[in-house]
Amino acid sequence: MGKKILLKHDHVSGIQGYEVYRKMGGYTSVERALKNMTPNEVTEEVKKSGLRGRGGAGFPTGLKWSFMAKPKGVKRYLVCNADESEPGTFKDRYLMSRIPHLLIEGMIASSYALGANTAYIYIRGEFFYIARILENAINEAYANGWLGKNILDSNYSLDLFVHTGAGAYICGEETALLESLEGKRGNPRIKPPFPAVKGAWDCPTVVNNVETIAAVVPIINDGGEAYSKVGIGKSTGTKLISASGHINKPGVYEIEMGITVEDFIYSDEYCGGILNGKKLKAVVAGGSSVPILPADLILKTANGKPRLMSYESLADGGFTTGTMLGSGGFIVMDETTSIVKNLWNFTRFYHHESCGQCSPCREGTAWMEKVLHKILDGQGSLTDIDLLWEIQRKIEGNTICPLGEAAAWPVASAIRHFKSEFEEYVKNPSSINDVKHYFEVNKLEMA
Repeated sequence: MGKKILLKHDHVSGIQGYEVYRKMGGYTSVERALKNMTPNEVTEEVKKSGLRGRGGAGFPTGLKWSFMAKPKGVKRYLVCNADESEPGTFKDRYLMSRIPHLLIEGMIASSYALGANTAYIYIRGEFFYIARILENAINEAYANGWLGKNILDSNYSLDLFVHTGAGAYICGEETALLESLEGKRGNPRIKPPFPAVKGAWDCPTVVNNVETIAAVVPIINDGGEAYSKVGIGKSTGTKLISASGHINKPGVYEIEMGITVEDFIYSDEYCGGILNGKKLKAVVAGGSSVPILPADLILKTANGKPRLMSYESLADGGFTTGTMLGSGGFIVMDETTSIVKNLWNFTRFYHHESCGQCSPCREGTAWMEKVLHKILDGQGSLTDIDLLWEIQRKIEGNTICPLGEAAAWPVASAIRHFKSEFEEYVKNPSSINDVKHYFEVNKLEMA
């Protein structure tokens, strides 16, 4: 069995409540941090651990914390990004719903390290039931002295709040999230200044993902060095993976970084192989915004090495033959999957979720959706494939936030690896008669 750090108690009866969580060692990291460590020492342990942001970017967490400005007399904030909205990703909601106190414990220890006396969990509006779970756990933490004034007689105080968004994908981007938290429209900000200097209400702010903050708990309990010995290379620790698609055992898995992709897909411990004995066609390894890879490139790198579940191995080959670990939204597609239909679905999502602030994203996502509609309607031409390629090129690198890249990369990789499938849709429209039925059943407008 693979090593479990975050989910080792997820199936313990009653773990959602304070009493059971405490009996299982809960809040030990807060005791250790507040009684035996300075804020800087907590940050140093996180640096030693090699923990990288689990929301998608993979930036070193301890380094990000060290960037926080600390002007005298100015408030600081820690904000947890619980707006999990990346298609194919559902591990944060599982963690919050099953073990809410783990996130709260991580928020307290992390806030102490950052010198923040006010912290927020920004959660997407659709997770209303999880927000209630978190609020109940927060109330329990207050009642037992883990939140509020003078925690553990340490002279450190912290207030923690849950703030629900309104279901906008763009608010997963940290500056758009901060705008929404302040009660404004969730438009991304131009950087610099970065949130660590000028974030929530113009005060220094760190924004971290749910899984990232939860991982701070075992790092403090066991030490950063011990955490760094789990995993491989610069991909330390464990990672929560949301596995879905054509597999026998979809769900949330905690893996030790460095296992092979092949083992993750085919072993009984994890995904259990391809559904109905079909062949593997492609995988989106890190949520819908990362490049799709065909079976041969997701199982092995272009150099013939086994592809590993790690930041470095999945990125091997750049976007020509590689992809990204991203948020860990692992979507498996079998031989029956239409890459073109799948891409249309992704593109429709990004067009809908674009905030409209940047012209390349606002107009480009709309055009990509229209062109794909045209191809799926049997009215496409070979030049439309070239047009799709040019549109995604015009978006990438020309927007304020990464949503532009998130929309462009799936298009580029689908054409790069499956161009013949696009050409087949153009040359043999009769092969896609089922598409019109798909649109009619789902009451969607054709291009």
